[in-house]
Amino acid sequence: MFERILVAVDGSDSAISALRQALSLARSEKSTVHVLAVVPPYEGDLRLVGVRGHVRDVMKEPFEKALAEAVAVADSLGFPVKPILVEGEPPQTIVDLADAHGADLIVAGVRGQNPAERLLLGSMVSRVIGYSRTHVMVCPRNSEIGLAKVIVAFDGSESATGALSLAFDFAREYGSDLDVLSVADVPSHLYGVSPAAASDLVEKARRSLEKAERHAADNDVSAGFLLLEGDPSDIVVETARQKNAGLIIMGSHGRTGIRRLLMGSVTERVIGHSPCPVIVARAY
Repeated sequence: MFERILVAVDGSDSAISALRQALSLARSEKSTVHVLAVVPPYEGDLRLVGVRGHVRDVMKEPFEKALAEAVAVADSLGFPVKPILVEGEPPQTIVDLADAHGADLIVAGVRGQNPAERLLLGSMVSRVIGYSRTHVMVCPRNSEIGLAKVIVAFDGSESATGALSLAFDFAREYGSDLDVLSVADVPSHLYGVSPAAASDLVEKARRSLEKAERHAADNDVSAGFLLLEGDPSDIVVETARQKNAGLIIMGSHGRTGIRRLLMGSVTERVIGHSPCPVIVARAY
């Protein structure tokens, strides 16, 4: 599925953790791995012509160290990687380099020690997901990817259909135990206020699940199908915890232009609280 993987590093623990998960997947996939560090452009006082070269060297140094550390980690795991150091705006540069090298997957880490911090994905990761024309795997710090159990969130949208197709690929290639989850976003008070509206939301989720079942049958993929009610992000995360999932796959709901940059709140919250890596799939 993934011939070439691009991993973005910046010297943080979360980036190194993401690199380890990327290498674990790459070993199974026999992928080529490029490790990329992007030095942001100098935006200081442009009148300081005489010191700009020195400033650039100072700015570049931590990223050179980050790249060297990443290479050392990969070498210690017996997996050679191809390092890349470039200057540019990090999100767009990461996506452009992924395109240039034909990457099938971009991997990045999530900073933050607790879910409240992790929920604030930061402009880099969220913008990479928004710009990207390929799949993006986001790895919470100290999470471990596992392919024995995979959860895919499905709401019937084009974006979610791409996630479902990718989940089927994992099930076929690795024999992953796959659960397809459709969540009816029904607030608990809605049954008392408007039972008909609540029933409509449940029926919409049911139709989505039936659509997923038909896709699975057409692709000869065995999976479990779960229809649950509640806050979708909470349900996805809690289901992943209960089932000890090693990977969550979902769509971003992005399309083109500015809408691609406005990642769905459910996807953001799942990434922020997930106990395992999350692949945000592109639409097929």
